[in-house]
Amino acid sequence: MEQQKLKKEIGFFTALTVVVGTVIGSGVFFKPEAVFSATGTAGLGLLAWILGGVITICGGLTAAELSAAIPETGGMVVYLRKTYGKLASYMLGWAQTVIYFPANIAALSIIFATQVANLFGTSDSIIIPVAIAAAVFIMLMNFLGAKIAGSFQAVTTICKLVPLALIIIFGLFHQGDVAFRLFPMSVEDHPFLTSLGSGLVATMFAYDGWIHVGNIAGEMKNPKKDLPKAIVIGLTSVMVVYLLINIAYLMVMPAAALAATATPAADAANLIFGSIGGKLITIGILISVFGTINGYTMTGIRIPYAMALQNQLPFSGWFRKLGKTAVPYNSGIVILLISIIMIFSGQFNQLTDMLIFVIWIFYTMIFFAVFILRKREPGLVRPYKVPFYPVIPIIAILGGIFIVVNTLFTQPLNAGIGLLLTAIGLPIYFYKKNKGHINE
Repeated sequence: MEQQKLKKEIGFFTALTVVVGTVIGSGVFFKPEAVFSATGTAGLGLLAWILGGVITICGGLTAAELSAAIPETGGMVVYLRKTYGKLASYMLGWAQTVIYFPANIAALSIIFATQVANLFGTSDSIIIPVAIAAAVFIMLMNFLGAKIAGSFQAVTTICKLVPLALIIIFGLFHQGDVAFRLFPMSVEDHPFLTSLGSGLVATMFAYDGWIHVGNIAGEMKNPKKDLPKAIVIGLTSVMVVYLLINIAYLMVMPAAALAATATPAADAANLIFGSIGGKLITIGILISVFGTINGYTMTGIRIPYAMALQNQLPFSGWFRKLGKTAVPYNSGIVILLISIIMIFSGQFNQLTDMLIFVIWIFYTMIFFAVFILRKREPGLVRPYKVPFYPVIPIIAILGGIFIVVNTLFTQPLNAGIGLLLTAIGLPIYFYKKNKGHINE
């Protein structure tokens, strides 16, 4: 019945702003370190950003077919349940609860604290305490209610565009002694394919968020025409912005310098605008990161709550409890505790690579789901179909497989931890199912 209640009010421009606003987050300010550290050169680093954008566009176009055909609350969880059954959807919810959202909150809190230390010139010893304080503050603010958290999100979304625009505009025209060269593409101690793969995995954190783009399909006036156009133009625009800001970085700092700093945007801003101007840009970036933490917190605390409604978790009754502001505070407490444990690692790039590895396993399953459902349910109403089928979905699948396999070989520890944490959910699922606790 939910599908009948959706009002078709969203036009192309609104859809376009949703695409751009959802995807552009904090990764663009901090991932250059990991990208250029992995690739070793400006040319290979920029190629990684381009490939990340192409895979993201193909992924967005592919997943949007499911979003348009199954416009129900729950997004990915619903698509997986319909295609593969309850176990697959449960495993996604479990992975989001113990890895994806806590790791995002932890990684972003770490980078927020790193930026604070950089802004005030303090030692790195404050990073973990400040990161924990940031995560706790955001969680407590969310406990005050969705309206307050949502208003904060709207303000910080606007703020993140300011440092982006200023660094791009002034960075591209910066007059310095840094020589910007695209060639050679690779250097001796950075093998082309493995370096490109590691750089690509790093970019995918900055592009993450595209999966939610298709969730508005059921409320669009003309999804068949406007949705693919919004995805292609929106994600292409994001890719262009990412390329431009990385070129701006490279006009100010060589690739080796970007690879050696955890705060590339702040360092570039200091060189472009001087000390005071750089600090103002840094404050803008801090607000942006704070808003991104809030976005993942708002969404993340509702995942274990939704699973508990299906009686899929231990102590589901406890997870289902809502506070006076109708916020699932117990779910929030658990997400926060896992995040704090991860914060103690102090590893921004390790956490983001692990969460990208795990979530792309499920993304790739969703790409396959388009083929499965087309064969199994040819009569399913599809207001939008992925263009150039099956080429676009195949590109998305190949990209997903490459990301997962490359991480397995180049970062086996990260991959192993991610797989172990995900696998812990299996015995819990089968125990609950055998006891007849899981709601069908």
